[in-house]
Amino acid sequence: MPITIQKREIIEEFRSNGEDPSWAFLHLKPSQTNYLTHGYHRYPAKFIPQLASRLIQDFTKKGDTVCDPFMGGGTTVVESLLNHRKCIGTDINEVAWLIAKAKVTPIEPSLLDKEIKILFSQLYFLDRSFDKNQKRLIQQELSKIEVKNGRIDYWFNKETKEELAIILDKILKIKNENIRFFFLCGFSNILKACSIWLMKSIKPTRDLRKEIPSTFSIFKRQINMMKNKNKSYYVALPDAVKLDLDNYLNITVGDARNISIGNNKVDLVVTSPPYVTSYEYADIHQLTVFWLNYAKDLDNFRKKFIGTSYHENKKINLNSYIAEETVLNLNKKSPKKSKEVATYFSEMNESFEEMYRYLKPSSKACIVIGNTNFKGVYIPNAEVFVEQMTNLGFGLHKLIKRSIPSKILPSARDPRTGRFTSINNPNKKLAYPTEYIITMEKLD
Repeated sequence: MPITIQKREIIEEFRSNGEDPSWAFLHLKPSQTNYLTHGYHRYPAKFIPQLASRLIQDFTKKGDTVCDPFMGGGTTVVESLLNHRKCIGTDINEVAWLIAKAKVTPIEPSLLDKEIKILFSQLYFLDRSFDKNQKRLIQQELSKIEVKNGRIDYWFNKETKEELAIILDKILKIKNENIRFFFLCGFSNILKACSIWLMKSIKPTRDLRKEIPSTFSIFKRQINMMKNKNKSYYVALPDAVKLDLDNYLNITVGDARNISIGNNKVDLVVTSPPYVTSYEYADIHQLTVFWLNYAKDLDNFRKKFIGTSYHENKKINLNSYIAEETVLNLNKKSPKKSKEVATYFSEMNESFEEMYRYLKPSSKACIVIGNTNFKGVYIPNAEVFVEQMTNLGFGLHKLIKRSIPSKILPSARDPRTGRFTSINNPNKKLAYPTEYIITMEKLD
């Protein structure tokens, strides 16, 4: 593989780059990184809001437009609104869109209080202190969602499934869309606790001895937590944004490679793209996927994600010598994985090409990504991204390396299989001990 001047310069730039402790935000407590609506719902691999806010403040002014083409749980879009910026967010994952929509939408507190009281009054009999015989009679008379997906039976016992079906039925009948999505977000976040999914595991692992808590009590606790966070968010959001939300906010379910934005319209991109193991994110979201009918099975759900093996037969354009070398090295260990990684890099290149189109000249794109190892092969995602974006017409503005103590991500791999494993595995290797904030500038 030839070593181009550009490739050599990129590699040297990364080698000489040390960690910047000011971007680690080590002083922050979990309560601070989950402030306002950021604590509504767990989400894998989300970056902390303080990081997004700092980038937004560094590279934009009030009224500018910020885009996150891999929106995830909505961290960038929330921080954009709080900083009086317009925001565009998209994600191929309906679960991400649901969470982001709930987090970013302010609801007038007294209206929300009223709706919560109404919903709780309709579900009072689900409390486990309620007389069981009377409870059974009431449940028999109620309409509820028909749950026929075998994966739901795999994760939930009969009683819990029936209670969740009743809760979901009541939520879906709420006419106010913002209120309905608020409750759906809360419903989604309690599913893991109400299932036999091992609570300490991000991976889908069953715990057959798990004691399932009261469905209604955990739902009430979740909604009351969200109610308090919504109130704080409603107060913190600038009045000009609240009164003109449709003009400031545009979030959709969509593909980062084809976003409905005009040419040269965006002032800043702040995003954390999916990793080469994005199929594992599909596993993590499966409970919500099945309950809200976003897909009938995981295979169909996985087909959407960047880099999935279902896309391997498409035309590959790596647009990077570093990517080509990585794929060749990986092919010696795992031909299947090398194809997945090649597909991933090729589809990320398409995303960067689209990014170049909608960014204004001289505007910045801030990409948060970590490097990793797979079966002993180093996968330099960050270096590949810099080379791809440079070849598309970007210039490297700044490179920041940071430790990621607060990132919610499966953090260890088994070196034999390459799959995520327990942090307690004695043979583990940290998957993402550090990450990079790559700031690229669209050149004129």
